[in-house]
Amino acid sequence: MHPTRSIDSPRARRPGDETRCDHRRCNSKGKLIVTGRFGVLIPAYNAAATIGQLLHDLHRYLSSEHILVVDDGSTDATAAVAESARAGVIRHVRNVGKGGALRSGFHYFLEKTTLDEVVTIDADLQHSVDDMGAFLHVRRERGANIVIGSRRITGSSMPVHRRLSNIVTSYLVSTRTGVAIDDSQCGYRLIGREVLRTIETEEDGFTAETELLIKAARHRFRIVSVPIQTIYRSGKSHMTKWKTTREFVRTLMREY
Repeated sequence: MHPTRSIDSPRARRPGDETRCDHRRCNSKGKLIVTGRFGVLIPAYNAAATIGQLLHDLHRYLSSEHILVVDDGSTDATAAVAESARAGVIRHVRNVGKGGALRSGFHYFLEKTTLDEVVTIDADLQHSVDDMGAFLHVRRERGANIVIGSRRITGSSMPVHRRLSNIVTSYLVSTRTGVAIDDSQCGYRLIGREVLRTIETEEDGFTAETELLIKAARHRFRIVSVPIQTIYRSGKSHMTKWKTTREFVRTLMREY
């Protein structure tokens, strides 16, 4: 079992440090996992019911040393499940928010590894690890600094209210940044090390993901979207619709 640490503790396992993924692997459906020195970051809050399956799926393509879970003050067994699956774990002593969890993970990858990019994926099993190869392919072939999953595809199971909200927020972010972004709220992303070295987010909540895109566009980093499959499951979301909308508007106004 990997050691764990609180956010203030000095040591933890180094996911992916000085290691490289296999040259290429294909899953049973023939989807290519592209070569690359990358890690996977999973911000998690009370995700004990799903984190184990996600880590199992990731282990089909990655060794444990490439995977970091940031347990954002969970009150369930999220950290214990992640430990038992041999993932690296950082524990927040209290719930900070998704932005704070991502920031902790980004700092860790920058300070403790030499990886070229980080893939962020939510812990709720809404996204398929089989799509990860597409992110890496776009990074290589199109010189993208950030690759964002786009859930706005035919047959998507995204609930209507989320689809409408996503269309509006993506339009506003695209208009503000001058960059066409299909799905500004998607948490499934690839972020290059060069972006993490340049940009520091300040938001602690979900709007940190919007903040990152706005700042990346300002620095003229290349942002590219890639279609992904998404499965919406029953269960309580940690996003409060009206609060998140307010924070989104505030972030958009502050950054511009």
